[in-house]
Amino acid sequence: MTVEVKGTHGFAPGNSTKEYIDKKLKRLDHLKEHVANLHLTLDKHNSGEFKAESNIHFRWGAMGHIKVTDRDLFKAIDTLFDKIEAKATKEKEKMQNH
Repeated sequence: MTVEVKGTHGFAPGNSTKEYIDKKLKRLDHLKEHVANLHLTLDKHNSGEFKAESNIHFRWGAMGHIKVTDRDLFKAIDTLFDKIEAKATKEKEKMQNH
């Protein structure tokens, strides 16, 4: 699984944010063989809200886009990883049923 983390519109994730994301990625270890690429994009709006987005590409060609907005960056990342895990598990089950 290839993982790319980037910031947009002048927002650059710091070392603590990247370390936090690395820690959260361990939750997806059981899905590594099914996910080809995971692109995470972090942004901060002028209103003070953070936006965390992901594009997840599965080995069988399916793709998912997930977006979360929150005033707390780490809470947004937590929610994003909850949704990524749910999406990946759902896709994995779909493939196993076919």
